[in-house]
Amino acid sequence: MRLFLTVIFALFAAQTSLVRAADTQPVCKALAGRTIAWSGDAARIISAAPVAATADLPAHCDLAGIMHERQGRFGQVYAIRFHMRLPQAWNERMVFQGGGGSNGDIGDALGHVSSVGPVALAMGYAVISQDSGHDNATNSDPALNGALAFGFDPQARADYGHASLKASAEAAKAVLRAAYGHGPKFSYFIGCSKGGQEGMVFAQLYPDLFDGIIASAPGFALPRAAVAEAWDVQAFASLAGPRDAVKMGDLTNTFSSADFALVRSAILEACDGDDGLQDGMASNITACTNARVQTTLQKRVCAGGKTDACLTPSQAAVLQKVIDGPTTSAGARIYSDWAWPSSINAPEWRMWKIGSENGQIPPLNVILGGPALASAFTTPPVALGSPDALLAYQLNFNFDRDAAGIYAVAEPFTRSAWDDVGARSTDLSAFRARHGRMVVAHGESDPVFSLKDTLNWFDDVNAANGGHAADFVRVFPVPGMCHCGGGSATDQYDLFTALVTWVEQGQAPQSIVAAAGPATPWPGRTRPLCVYPQWAKYTGGNPETASSFQCVAQAGGT
Repeated sequence: MRLFLTVIFALFAAQTSLVRAADTQPVCKALAGRTIAWSGDAARIISAAPVAATADLPAHCDLAGIMHERQGRFGQVYAIRFHMRLPQAWNERMVFQGGGGSNGDIGDALGHVSSVGPVALAMGYAVISQDSGHDNATNSDPALNGALAFGFDPQARADYGHASLKASAEAAKAVLRAAYGHGPKFSYFIGCSKGGQEGMVFAQLYPDLFDGIIASAPGFALPRAAVAEAWDVQAFASLAGPRDAVKMGDLTNTFSSADFALVRSAILEACDGDDGLQDGMASNITACTNARVQTTLQKRVCAGGKTDACLTPSQAAVLQKVIDGPTTSAGARIYSDWAWPSSINAPEWRMWKIGSENGQIPPLNVILGGPALASAFTTPPVALGSPDALLAYQLNFNFDRDAAGIYAVAEPFTRSAWDDVGARSTDLSAFRARHGRMVVAHGESDPVFSLKDTLNWFDDVNAANGGHAADFVRVFPVPGMCHCGGGSATDQYDLFTALVTWVEQGQAPQSIVAAAGPATPWPGRTRPLCVYPQWAKYTGGNPETASSFQCVAQAGGT
């Protein structure tokens, strides 16, 4: 009898699935052209088309929508555009896929939730991605810093920073109600970099919208970090000659790969053994202090002429200036200092600071950081021009005078760039009260956003919550990882499954097993990523496997 009932139940489930499949195509097509309204807002569905299942993706409805269409400050047409994929066999959950950089693209809405597993759509999640209120294809203006032209429009800047996020998330839930008859049981957000900033925005400003958030390498202090990019450009340029004579390509030549390898060796000499094993990884990140690294770095400074076996005193001084982070002439800190990056010799670190060694990739701090600082993070915004003009803007940036622009207000902007884009508040009380859960991963060798800033933020959140911040937010530092991945690191891991388990089953992640990729010195190596302030200590056994390590209480200080 039990077997009979099991078979009948299976047949019924299969029939239900077939009915759902039969209903999907007309429901999907019927969404096209509809205006879906909710709570005083509305979105128009531009297209909706059924997509057949493939080897990697399930059958689903591919949908594009638009909302808040308007004419901008300079006559451009702005709108918030979003992309959704609605699976035929929905698991009654939603994933919001965060953006990156300056956004302006609606994204693929697949739900890239992990570097080691399937996309969210393949697991039955409905997924949304969005362009944050401007379109790189139509809103770019060469006279206003190209794709960063949205920074000259007050509403477009606000949409980029925060406003489009709430609107898009609410639109997604309204679409799900229209398509499936009800909204999601659980809602998740995942993003890194700008996407990490977006996760912080949801937790701080719109805490009721998501049950779980992954906010990796969070750009929650984007305007300040952009000032730090100008600081770094000036530091490295000081090695290239007189400021008014420095060209973009000159930055690339300020350090060779051999030079950066020397710096990595100094960092490892100082800190590699802290975890009980000489393994090319500095796992006890906060114990790897500036004083310790300087002791070993100075042994690699040339006593005479420059060779591949030593750094010049000026090179060592420039690196220290970069690690210290930007300040005013009076010593007031503008942005965080940095951990010494054990992957300083990695292409992913170098290309941000000074460009690739072969010169094919210019310094991203200049070509991305320059227009972002001038357009989106300064009030009033500044129109630049050619790549040489971007470099000149950063080389002549005055940290006493110009850095204040990130907090300034000037017509027609009634809010500062920091108000629009900054998301570094330590008040997560509403997110905590609604039982929200957040996971943050951040690489020690991130060249864009300082891990130290993230750890200091968590320390402040922890203090504000009586030492119990880990009840709802957990930070996982990743030794050696660069920006959202790369470097000599175990950067292949799955935070999403850990977050879902925490949200839906109440089991908080204690550690995450991470693997090293094929481009690292040790493909296949695994390590536990430990909840800050813990770190991974070798306890014996196979040094290439995570099971030979234990997360232990932190020692030392930042």
